[in-house]
Amino acid sequence: MGWLDTLQQAIYAVMTPVSDFIWSYILFYLLFGAGIAFTVLTRFMQFRLFAHMARITFDMRSSEKGVSSFQALSTSLAARVGTGNLAGVALALWVGGPGAVFWMWMTALVGLATTFIECTLGQVYKIHYADGVYRGGPAYYIERALGQRWMSILFAIFLIIAYGFAFSGAQANTIAKGMEGAFDVPTWATGIALVVLAGIVVYGGLRSIARVAEKIVPLMAIGYFLVAVYVLIANYSEVPGMLWLIVQSAFGFGPAVGGAVGYTIKIAMENGVKRGLFSNEAGMGSTPNAAATADVNHPAAQGLVQAFGVVIDTLIICSCTAVVILLSGVYDQMLAGNGGDQSMQGIQLTQDAMADHLGAFGVGFIAIAILFFAYTSILANFAYSEINLEYLAGKHAKKAVAVLRPAVLAMVMIGSVATLGFVWDFADLAMGLMATTNLIAILCLTPIALRVLADYERQRRQGIAEPVFNRKVLKNPDQVEPGIWDGTSTDD
Repeated sequence: MGWLDTLQQAIYAVMTPVSDFIWSYILFYLLFGAGIAFTVLTRFMQFRLFAHMARITFDMRSSEKGVSSFQALSTSLAARVGTGNLAGVALALWVGGPGAVFWMWMTALVGLATTFIECTLGQVYKIHYADGVYRGGPAYYIERALGQRWMSILFAIFLIIAYGFAFSGAQANTIAKGMEGAFDVPTWATGIALVVLAGIVVYGGLRSIARVAEKIVPLMAIGYFLVAVYVLIANYSEVPGMLWLIVQSAFGFGPAVGGAVGYTIKIAMENGVKRGLFSNEAGMGSTPNAAATADVNHPAAQGLVQAFGVVIDTLIICSCTAVVILLSGVYDQMLAGNGGDQSMQGIQLTQDAMADHLGAFGVGFIAIAILFFAYTSILANFAYSEINLEYLAGKHAKKAVAVLRPAVLAMVMIGSVATLGFVWDFADLAMGLMATTNLIAILCLTPIALRVLADYERQRRQGIAEPVFNRKVLKNPDQVEPGIWDGTSTDD
């Protein structure tokens, strides 16, 4: 095994500095800068259109042709609401202190505009597919609108590596460890169960994944939210102090708390932004893959719905985890310097905090929450991978997907029984490369998304309850697939 250790050390020697450079010196500024730019250019759409976003998000109508708007949102939330909401928030607190929560919120606020831009583009440049479900996402709009197929190929490869394999294995690992710790279930048994449960759904195709996500995601989100509300009410007298600690620590003024590595602004910002992005995925380029599957009358409508998903994922669910931890008695005893896998340190902290509030029930509740959160993430991860593999494979898509399904399920099994610290680190690198590629693309394509938003708002001002889009609104309508956006809308 010596040569394996040597190989891993050599990979780390190259991978770690590259990943650190991307996250610390490129993506950190690109993500925040792009989010602020999108916020200004859309005239603060996340605030102006917040009530409208909330209303249309919960339009539960089904689609006879394919995937409904709410199903597409549920699929994207299935990917976003996972271990990042439990382990990721805890890890951000462990490394960056309470101030990381503040910067996670800031990432979410600007991320609403970023998500709107990328998901609207995903809708505009989607294509018909034989199974009746649309396909689209960064790979499609980069090629069709920018004409840069090489960038599309790179993005699709990065996504398949990160979501199809690294994240799927890591999510399975988190489920298996959580079930073993709470209920003494062997990791191999959890792995077999996950393979069976995931296999039943993924072999049913994208529509099957959307239907399962639509049923599970709302229930698990509401349940987790209600528990956090109970914790807030039970500890209401401590809430003002907790909020003040978060704000103080965000700017380096908070008192040091045992177990945290540091409270400098840089550490708090980096960890808050990184974990915020990992959670809500704004700008990463993953969410547009789900957004493109929705059967809607106007691209901006789905862009707004997916933007509201950031509110659900980060401003609500991630905040729930932060509240549970910061209001518990275990935060002062954070696990620092104990070796082991960082993701499980995060899960352990969340479980201990919930147990502090709810006793033994809290440990079991977090294990069940992890099971549902991470299981639906595995399903959505596969959906994203399938869409991008189909793009790469072209006419050989069916054969490629037939190979992808057992490969991903094998990774789920391996992830359940293995130690995946290396996989998490590799996923961070792939995610950083994905996000950088996508952010560069959507910055170039922003005028198109703004034109689509202007058309949507113009129709609403005219009293049209459900705006309808026509590709002739665009300066280059021939880049859009005929037959999808041939509605009644016309430009001024």
